[in-house]
Amino acid sequence: MSNEITNVLLPVVNSSTKVLIVGSMPGKQSLEKQQYYGNPRNHFWPIIGEVLETDIPDEYDKRIALLESNSIGLWDTIETCEREGSLDAAIRNEKPNNFQTLFEKYPNIQLVLFNGGKAFEVFKKHLGLELLEGRAYKKMPSTSPIPGKNIKSFAEKLEDWRIIQSYLT
Repeated sequence: MSNEITNVLLPVVNSSTKVLIVGSMPGKQSLEKQQYYGNPRNHFWPIIGEVLETDIPDEYDKRIALLESNSIGLWDTIETCEREGSLDAAIRNEKPNNFQTLFEKYPNIQLVLFNGGKAFEVFKKHLGLELLEGRAYKKMPSTSPIPGKNIKSFAEKLEDWRIIQSYLT
């Protein structure tokens, strides 16, 4: 029995995007809501609020507008995969998104932040880090609410994610 999942979320990116945050594959709640980081327990939006020193709007379209107005984009490394549940550890037979075309179309992206180990590993395995040549990149602590090994506190995650501030205008 195949549990193939297709990522329905389009990249949030435009010509002013400087920082691209890359996840692996949205969890079940995010796919159902068709929203990046749609699980209310995920630390992503609270971290962004702290980094940008602002309140995060309740409405999803306003959240996306907030990111865009701060030159921050979102996408995922995986276009399709097989997965039971929402855990990155359960991802199998992943097919990556086309980052080559994205980077050609949006050359202003200066920093690529991988939200968690799976996003970074899939990118490295299927696309290669040479695709990031000329851009800074960093594997970040996952904002996922799912407990796992090497979990950092919210404050520790926030400290790492503050790297975004040095790329904002």
